[in-house]
Amino acid sequence: MTVDQLTILLILAVTVVLFIWGPWRHDMVALASLLACVFTGLIKPEDAFNGFGHPAVVTVACVLILSRGLQNTGAMDALAQRVVPKSGNIGLSIFALTGLGALMSGFMNNVGALALLMPVASDVAEKHQLPPGKILMPLSFGTILGGMTTLIGTPPNLIVSGFRASAGAGSYGMFDFTPVGLIVALVGVLFVTLIGWRLVPARTQAGAATFDTGTYLTEALVEEKSAAAGKSLREIAQMLENEDAQVVGVVHNDARVSPATPWHRVNSGDILVLEAEPEALSAAISNLGLKLAGEPDKEKEKEKEESKSESSGKPNGEKKEKDSPEVKEKDREKPTGERADVQLRELVVMPDSALVGRTAQFLRLPARYQINLLALSRQGRRSVRRLRSTPLLAGDALLMMGTDDNLNTFAYEQGCVPLAQRAITIPNKEKAVIALVAMAIAVGGAAFGLLPAAISFAACALAFMALKVVPLRGMYEAIDGAVIVLLGTLISVAEVMESTGAADLIAQGLLDNLAQGSPVIALALILIITMTLSDFMNNAATAAVMCSIALSAAAQLGVNPDSFLMAVAIGASCAFLTPVGHQNNTLILGPGGFEFGDYWQMGLPLEILVVVVGIPTLLWIWPL
Repeated sequence: MTVDQLTILLILAVTVVLFIWGPWRHDMVALASLLACVFTGLIKPEDAFNGFGHPAVVTVACVLILSRGLQNTGAMDALAQRVVPKSGNIGLSIFALTGLGALMSGFMNNVGALALLMPVASDVAEKHQLPPGKILMPLSFGTILGGMTTLIGTPPNLIVSGFRASAGAGSYGMFDFTPVGLIVALVGVLFVTLIGWRLVPARTQAGAATFDTGTYLTEALVEEKSAAAGKSLREIAQMLENEDAQVVGVVHNDARVSPATPWHRVNSGDILVLEAEPEALSAAISNLGLKLAGEPDKEKEKEKEESKSESSGKPNGEKKEKDSPEVKEKDREKPTGERADVQLRELVVMPDSALVGRTAQFLRLPARYQINLLALSRQGRRSVRRLRSTPLLAGDALLMMGTDDNLNTFAYEQGCVPLAQRAITIPNKEKAVIALVAMAIAVGGAAFGLLPAAISFAACALAFMALKVVPLRGMYEAIDGAVIVLLGTLISVAEVMESTGAADLIAQGLLDNLAQGSPVIALALILIITMTLSDFMNNAATAAVMCSIALSAAAQLGVNPDSFLMAVAIGASCAFLTPVGHQNNTLILGPGGFEFGDYWQMGLPLEILVVVVGIPTLLWIWPL
């Protein structure tokens, strides 16, 4: 063993220990690992940050932007409402929900797919009178399984593809992961549907329901093309029958009209006062074709401003209008840019969050962020201590109140992930179509080899920005900086393992001592080791570490390296034993009321099933 090999192995060992132990965030550990390689002379200073230009890093950033666009437009919300039955057979509901989650995760961020479907899962659990965890854990596992089915489904797949390209064999195509990934995912979803959900411990519900925030009241404008225009209140009530919403008032010509008379007919220009749960409000407003009364009509505002400017006949006419007291008062009532009204949002404290161990009183939330902590849920139980003096723990579900910008800033800086946003989001059908068409073109360009994946998805991200599917500020908020730093640094560290021969050394030890020269046993070992590591450390980091070892093992055995790289891709996407192996498992920790040891009861049989199904499938699709 050379000095360089010993050095990189020591750095790698410390890195893995820090990943599992968790005193620092993953991106901090990865950056420290990269700098350690630089200071010890393993990486030249001028080459230290070459990994940030890797196509996998660029593609991950673009996919995060595209996921935000699909969320913002409501395209996936509409699909979920139509596909997932909320009544009937529980097995069918779980199959539809987990299957949809797996499908969505193949083309968007896993966390985003889970966040979109969590309200639907809670609704299904309530309708079937089940603890929410019985639905949330199958959904979480389904979204994790779906990520292995396409190139962009999860960052480990992009990392694996990058290592294949570095080895001189070229990158994987968009659907090269599909044959193996789809079979494993389908078997996994069937297991979860038929058997797995029954193994999930029944825990007390946490999350939004335990906060008991009640319903929202909102005003929505009836436009000429609205489905509610010309309808009586009785007919509108029938339209809202399945939405758990009701009309509690009508405003006509600035006068409030009581809805006590069911035959009262609603006209365009009227304002309906709706009462509903936050999630139901979105569906109710969308189904009735209404518009939030506070949203300005951009076209009419433009025409109005032009007419004012023309009527003034002076360059400063517009300024005079703006300076008038009446206009100032109206401007204060109108939202500018993003909605600035106060809203409720549920956030989960991630394992690497800076909030862990700190209290709301210490953080001075009102002073620093202009937000308030309303409630805290910890594994299904309300905190007994005062909220302001309760130290926060990983997996705690927080109910926060504040403006959208302030809540986003807090979540970003403090390492929180939103569960179910309590703000009212109305699907935009036009932008949803634009988003889906642009996404389909990007996927097609990458799938048919017309463009490299990074270029194809970068072009789609640019189209999202140009067509305002994602606002410019939203674009940068969508990119998870911690993930980008993690990938950019570890790719360089993994390359050191290969260049120093350390990967060959590890692979030789596995082959000689465990596999005994058998390619099949070696393949199974690579899959099992990768899966085990991903249960305790970031899956992207796991893939970066294991790819070099997998390539070296395949080279020493003289077999097809694709089989071993695909084993790494599957193993890195199957973290089912702990709540810290994957962000999705952490997201459901609070809302499901789970404890750390609750995951293995369904996760262990599922991981065994993945190995049993995955090895023969790999040997069939990617023969040695």
